Amino acid sequence: MTLIAAVGHAQALDGREAGLQATNQALNRLRAPAPNFGIVIASHQYQPREVATGVTSLTGDMPLIGFSAPAGLTHEGIHPHSVVVALLSGDLRAEVHWLPGYAQSGRETANRLAQLTSGDAAHQSLLFFADGFNGDAEQLCNALPGRASMPITGGLSSGDMHTGNTYQIAGTQAGTGGLAAAILRGAAKIGIGHAHGWDPVGSQFRVTRSRGFWLRTLDGRPTSETYAQIFGHPARDWAFPPLSYLARLYPLGVEQGEQLIVRSPLRVEADGSFRMNAPVRDGLDAYLLIGSRASCQEAAHKAAQQALLQLEEAKPVFALVLVDIAWQMLLKSNPGAEIAAVQDILGPDVPIAGGYTLGQIVPGKAPASPLFLNQHMVVIVFGEEQG
Repeated sequence: MTLIAAVGHAQALDGREAGLQATNQALNRLRAPAPNFGIVIASHQYQPREVATGVTSLTGDMPLIGFSAPAGLTHEGIHPHSVVVALLSGDLRAEVHWLPGYAQSGRETANRLAQLTSGDAAHQSLLFFADGFNGDAEQLCNALPGRASMPITGGLSSGDMHTGNTYQIAGTQAGTGGLAAAILRGAAKIGIGHAHGWDPVGSQFRVTRSRGFWLRTLDGRPTSETYAQIFGHPARDWAFPPLSYLARLYPLGVEQGEQLIVRSPLRVEADGSFRMNAPVRDGLDAYLLIGSRASCQEAAHKAAQQALLQLEEAKPVFALVLVDIAWQMLLKSNPGAEIAAVQDILGPDVPIAGGYTLGQIVPGKAPASPLFLNQHMVVIVFGEEQG
């Protein structure tokens, strides 16, 4: 019933060398037979196939999935322009799939995932990384069947907010617009917690015009004009960096039943509309949300506690932490504060790997489909059964 994990990270001039060095470090720390499964988080500035080649040159045909991020995270802190590699060995089997058509159809990709996981769902879970700039993650989640016996979780890869450059890795295959999935089986337990640190501040709007991923008007005015009135910068300035990306710090809480669902812009377009990565329907009430360092640290504690609780008696062995890119912006003066908060709960000895994402996926309340989130931290803890 053993499960062990180790994490390595490295910087280098090219992705192959960084991937090779990070993997070598993780293998040295693992001190175990060959690993069964690997997760890689790599800078969007590296070429994805080079990163995959660097990792697999040392791990052979070990199942591997990964995603790009502006910075990787480990228990040692935040690592920009790096490759982070997590290796797991023991009672965990992984089957990896590359689904290149995600950007074209979230629904068809969901149908394919449902086919791949249609067998015995006991001790089975699904972890995936999909493109954060292209594709409809909400459509994908709504089309996936919710099964209490099979947790579904993952994140949307991020990268260059200006060019939309991002990628996903599955084994030796990699590219943009795809989805990298790992079906995990075995006796290892998985606990999943999530939370965010953004709260309503009193400004309420009606969504008066949205088309697909573009939120065009709030209260009958271009969205950038509404934000210009609140924050004081001229509306035209919101269409250019840095405000066009910093808009993600100020998401909307959209009413959905009894809950506020957080929906965050990827950027502000030249016409003043907000480009989202989930559609927001006309006629809904929305509230401006503001985050703080203290509430994000509290949210990190909560997510880690939730994940630990789900492990029950199992001993935590490794944590995968998927954090919305807005946290990186908010915590710029305190880099790594979110990881320190997770370590407060898990302790200093549990290896951590993760990265910044453009969306997060967590299990819904069965039999509901998984939920697509923005602005959250998701903590996925792998545990070893005791006795």
